[in-house]
Amino acid sequence: MNHTPLIVGKHRAKIGALQTPSAETVKYAETLNLHTLGPGHLAVSEWEAAGLEQPDMDIIRDYRLERVRKYLRKFDYAGVILWDPLNIRYATDTTNMQVWVTHNATRYCFVPAEGNVVLFEFSHCDMLSSHTQNVHEIRPANSWAYLVAGDRYEEQAKAWAAEMADIVRERCGGNMRVAIDRCGYDGMAALKAEGIEIHNGEEVMELAREIKCDEEIKAMRCAVHSCEQAIGVMHRAMQPGMMEQELWSYLHAENIKRGGEWIETRLMASGPRCNPWYQECSSRVIENGDLVAFDTDLIGTYGICVDMSRTWLCGDKPPTAAQKDIYTKAREQIRRNTEWLRPGMTYEEMTKKSFCYDPSEYRTYTILYHGVGLCDEAPAIYFPEVWDQFGYNGVLQPGMVICVESYLGRKSGGPGVKLEDQVLITETGYEVLTHYPFEDELLL
Repeated sequence: MNHTPLIVGKHRAKIGALQTPSAETVKYAETLNLHTLGPGHLAVSEWEAAGLEQPDMDIIRDYRLERVRKYLRKFDYAGVILWDPLNIRYATDTTNMQVWVTHNATRYCFVPAEGNVVLFEFSHCDMLSSHTQNVHEIRPANSWAYLVAGDRYEEQAKAWAAEMADIVRERCGGNMRVAIDRCGYDGMAALKAEGIEIHNGEEVMELAREIKCDEEIKAMRCAVHSCEQAIGVMHRAMQPGMMEQELWSYLHAENIKRGGEWIETRLMASGPRCNPWYQECSSRVIENGDLVAFDTDLIGTYGICVDMSRTWLCGDKPPTAAQKDIYTKAREQIRRNTEWLRPGMTYEEMTKKSFCYDPSEYRTYTILYHGVGLCDEAPAIYFPEVWDQFGYNGVLQPGMVICVESYLGRKSGGPGVKLEDQVLITETGYEVLTHYPFEDELLL
């Protein structure tokens, strides 16, 4: 389906300004858009064999845009300015060099509470949005990042703010209350000078993204299945004598083969590097009898995050008593902290009800649970001992997807184990979406 938006290229010239190609070039380029081409035969054939249904992306796009607008209306905001590429993806289903634009502020959009969505696109990239009905107008982005603006960043920030303020004044009925998800100091100051009242766009977007529709869950099931196929390749490739980063490369490669996008961390460790946690993969050579622990943190098919963890035993040595003890304890924590999940529970209840080990004896994970969608999302559910310092409340609702976390390693030393499942909250309880098997040989 073609949803070609209006391309507005008549604004003042700027560094890297969008240039409008010929209609023939645009039409041809639209057929080659990665979203139009889809995830590819490998992923689709595996989904079909597993009985999985591909999602209707038009339904997802309409649902997501309305979720954003729901919270704009709730807070009486004229609109939201989005710089975070994952928030732009959520509101518009457009992508452009996602990791690069995360640290180079050169692409943004304006989503009004009512009316046309305006995407401010990177140079020469107007053809990237023809697949989505959520982009109604494309303009050239005006960045004041030092990379492109140099010592003229204040001037460029003022020009950016003037254009944004003009849109708000022209289209938002006099409402000057605008949310923004992230913005540098110069842009914020320039917006305020234009009379814009700035509010927290992160809150808008996190609340919008919390509840997934049925079609999003279909997309997530597909992404999980592809991730688990990739994990299986990595598992079969694992052998003593490999470097950690060599093993980790299998997950990257297999994710990309199936239409996945990137992996946000390098959290894989082996042997003594598993305790404490948060060691990213290295050139250490995995030895026979080592535990190998990892956290996928994977942005997969359809841009959906698959965030699951497993710990494996490498080689043919039998597990030690210490390995089996710590693995069994971590597995029990995952099981017990999943089995009572249900809609209507408050975040405080989840914290207070959770099954935890003595923090004076064990190193544990940062949080007990967190939301997941296009990436790790709200809420974050904290351990009881830090609830008063960091905890915030809310309620589990059907359509939320949360990750149940466990990391365990004794403070006195020895093996460490990382486990994690991705879980859908249903109308009556929960459904575990991640199915890659645990290691029975590591259980007591």
